[in-house]
Amino acid sequence: MKVNVKQCGDLVFTGIGDTGHYVVMDTESQYGGTDGASKPKELFLMGLAGCTGMDVASILKKMQVHIDGFEVEVEGKMADTHPKVFTKISLEYRFYGKDIDRSKVERAIELSDTKYCAVSAMIRKAAEIESSYEIYPPELHEAAP
Repeated sequence: MKVNVKQCGDLVFTGIGDTGHYVVMDTESQYGGTDGASKPKELFLMGLAGCTGMDVASILKKMQVHIDGFEVEVEGKMADTHPKVFTKISLEYRFYGKDIDRSKVERAIELSDTKYCAVSAMIRKAAEIESSYEIYPPELHEAAP
């Protein structure tokens, strides 16, 4: 896997990987950016959520668990001093549906966490990762933004 990142402005960068899709990165104006795109650390957390989310969705599908909606919210706590690395990351999985089997959800999260998600495996070497989940009725998913 290979990516290329190019400067497009003072602190605005675009990245492109093997897939050929561009990602724009920026930072806050108070640090010289334009507030025009996600910060690199945000993309890092999105990558974690995407990796584990894809695992969990795929595993639940194989387990024949029907879900009406699914999301992962990630919160990272950072060190107070530079380099401001993540010290603790919390994953909250939210499932929407009816009669979702909790034991299968727990197993899917466990498999992603311990076996399949390479992103969390890399992060775990530097930061604590904790997971939780909630199951909501399907009508709440329809109301979610």
